[in-house]
Amino acid sequence: MNDSVPVIDDVISARRHSVADVLHRTARRVPTKTALVSGDRVIDYRELDTSVDVVAGALHARGVRRGDRVAILSRNNWQFVVLTYATARLGVILVPINFMLTADEIAFILGNSEIAVMVTEPAFVPAAERALAVYDRPLAARAVIGATDDHTGWEPFESWLRVGDVAPDVVVGDDDPVRIMYTSGTESRPKGALLSNRALIAQYTSCIIDGGMASEDVDLHTLPLYHCAQLDCFLGPDIYLGATSIILPAPDPDKILAAIETHGVTKFFAPPTVWISLLRSPNFDRTDLSSLRKGYYGASAMPAEVLREILERLPDVRLWNFYGQTELAPVATILGPDDQVSHPGSAGRPVLNVETVVVDENNTVLPVGEIGEVAHRSPQATLGYWRDPARTSEAFRGGWFHSGDLGYFDADGRLSIVDRKKDMIKSGGENVASREVEEAIYLHPGVAEVAVFAIAHPKWVEAVCAVVVAKPGTVLDEASVRAHCSKRLAGFKIPKHVVIVDSLPKNPSGKILKRDLRTTFADLATAADLATTADLATTER
Repeated sequence: MNDSVPVIDDVISARRHSVADVLHRTARRVPTKTALVSGDRVIDYRELDTSVDVVAGALHARGVRRGDRVAILSRNNWQFVVLTYATARLGVILVPINFMLTADEIAFILGNSEIAVMVTEPAFVPAAERALAVYDRPLAARAVIGATDDHTGWEPFESWLRVGDVAPDVVVGDDDPVRIMYTSGTESRPKGALLSNRALIAQYTSCIIDGGMASEDVDLHTLPLYHCAQLDCFLGPDIYLGATSIILPAPDPDKILAAIETHGVTKFFAPPTVWISLLRSPNFDRTDLSSLRKGYYGASAMPAEVLREILERLPDVRLWNFYGQTELAPVATILGPDDQVSHPGSAGRPVLNVETVVVDENNTVLPVGEIGEVAHRSPQATLGYWRDPARTSEAFRGGWFHSGDLGYFDADGRLSIVDRKKDMIKSGGENVASREVEEAIYLHPGVAEVAVFAIAHPKWVEAVCAVVVAKPGTVLDEASVRAHCSKRLAGFKIPKHVVIVDSLPKNPSGKILKRDLRTTFADLATAADLATTADLATTER
């Protein structure tokens, strides 16, 4: 019987299929093909694979072992990619952190995940040090990417790239965790979604098949890699296929346009807010965008008017809408190019490796056309929330992962999202979907961006509030926006308050931070304006 143990181990090793194995196989297939372009660095697949091995060896030499957590606080760069795959090669769990968080928020993530290693870049060393002081636990290592100044107590990340330490051959299993992706926290404290190799590779396959991806793609990555949309819907599939990835540190509109022209980019993803910024750039019509063939959007709903403008101004670009969430690694449904015009605003059909239903409060699957909570079954689903069994149990009740989104299916199997459960406004006993109001306001020719949400109201309990950004050169006021809405919405859906601002708060992935807006405008419905607002609302109803 003892002779059978090595055989079993050999079988397991021969069947290995981790995230790191994906890169290694691509490097063997296309070793000299360009994998990454990041700043002045051009890295082929052989060099990328070798660098991953060397950094994995450096981590192991510093005592990092399977299951340990390594945090990275950094903008997009090639080092981020190397560390992502080096940790996966060791069976170590990577913890990407939003670099716009405060030191206290970063400290919460460090403490929740109990990291062993911290990697950052010079700009974020002060925030990292303040967060580590709160964390107050010993680390196996800490490193700075691209450091030119002396940072006491920090190693240069580049020193980990010197050949010397050999990484052990770690066989990482399908359901071994490789990532803790913290939810964006636009509403509350972030939760750590634990993602496995199987979840990520199943998700890569879904994206490739239903997202029309190919090895010939030249993909532009500008949204933060700490977010799973950019990291796992696009970079991961690109490396699986052997495509070329162009990496920019931030989604600057003019730099995006220049990169498309310079590198012959064929494929690009951005949330609606970034697409809007591109369309509004004076360089849009002056830039050669003829190489672009595939466009993707997600993270939030694309306003129908903006979608029509993209299709008009980029007629050769085929568009895909990706809908999902971090806990699904993250894509769940996709609306393909053939449905963009006929079904604007739809989230599309479930992808290859996801089963999606709409359920009521009793977890009963609802028929076509009825609104309920969107729920999923999939190998892409999170293993659960890191060290949070109560939230895990609640999310997976009844054997489905519950998304927190409200939606319905049409007769052809396309999903439409009505709203987040928490974004449904209950005004005077009536339900108002914030997205429906936003879509109506976007039809105003002078509106560039809008966010609709609930504020407390002494009469209606909750009131509809719209915060609006005007297009350049346009003058907007509350009366014109409300008059526009009155032609398209029932009276109870018309915003009781409209605020004109210069910009909306967003996180780096482009999501509008309604939490911040709710806080800023919490007292907008004051007792002083109650009488006027109540009288007007009564007339509207």
